[in-house]
Amino acid sequence: MLELLKNWYNRYFSDPQAVLLAFILIIGFTVILTLGNMLAPVLAAVVIAYLLEGIVRKLEDQRVPRFLAVVLVFSVFLIFLFFLFLGVAPVITSQLQELIQELPRYFYRLQQSLLDLPEHYAFISEEQVKDLTQLVNREIATLGQKIVTLSLASLTNLVMFMVYAVLVPLMVFFFLKDKKPIITWATSFLPRERALANQVWAEMDLQLGNYVRGKFWEILLVGITTYVTFELLGLKYSILLSALVGISVVVPYIGATVVTIPVALVAYMQWGVGPDFAWVVVAYAIIQALDGNVLVPLLFSEVVNLHPIAIIVSVLVFGGLWGFWGVFFAIPLATLVKASLSAWPRASERIHQKEEQQAQAQQ
Repeated sequence: MLELLKNWYNRYFSDPQAVLLAFILIIGFTVILTLGNMLAPVLAAVVIAYLLEGIVRKLEDQRVPRFLAVVLVFSVFLIFLFFLFLGVAPVITSQLQELIQELPRYFYRLQQSLLDLPEHYAFISEEQVKDLTQLVNREIATLGQKIVTLSLASLTNLVMFMVYAVLVPLMVFFFLKDKKPIITWATSFLPRERALANQVWAEMDLQLGNYVRGKFWEILLVGITTYVTFELLGLKYSILLSALVGISVVVPYIGATVVTIPVALVAYMQWGVGPDFAWVVVAYAIIQALDGNVLVPLLFSEVVNLHPIAIIVSVLVFGGLWGFWGVFFAIPLATLVKASLSAWPRASERIHQKEEQQAQAQQ
């Protein structure tokens, strides 16, 4: 057993740069897991800075000085932020409050529909319907308790929101303006011989920037398209539901499946099973199909392809470890793991490379 472990260590950790890369990865994940909640504003600012960096670079390519480019991009970002929080957020909040008030009536209609099932379907018994009705009632009670808890915590959340609203934009500006000094300061703590870590970081820097910018545009385009579609179809709570659909793209595969429930439930409660309900379901399915088969390949063409199973596993693992941010960065983190494994030096490969170099030198 000891010999087996020794051979494994010599195969993967005999190179000092491999040890350095492992040390950096362990420190990074430890900081995220232990200090992730406290550093949430910093992480949010880093994400937004990645999002805006691409626009700043395009302005620099047009010979605009970086400071001026940062000021212009940051000003547009602030305008968008004001529009989001002063224009869209109040409407979403209003529709959410209206939906919460309508929930008891919705659940009552749902219970009546369940009680009618045994009359139309012989294989469904009244006992099964009663059990399902009791389950629905328990879920309603639980939901009510959660709403009360959120209401009691709203003051604390409001204070935290105000702090974040000031800190995050401020940090975004300095991350953009002082990007090079910050990176130079951070890398000054690392050894000079870090070719392997630089290789992994260069790939991750490209992938992470592309992913964050692509995911932002995907959320925006899917949300706007869904809102216009639901408005044309006359569906209630269109802004609230379209916001949920837009945010759902953060979680591949799982998000679209989960958001289907409130969309279908609101449509059913508004119209029942009929042509209008069918149109909403069909339109929602078309939007999801276009997102998965047209928009995602277009926006993420430069992102490393991952198998769907790898994406789902990464969402479950990193989401369980790090909450929302783990879900949001599930694909980049999975890409980091893949890039690290691909770049990791192996003893057999190094021996083969040395033999090839010696053979070329002899020739």
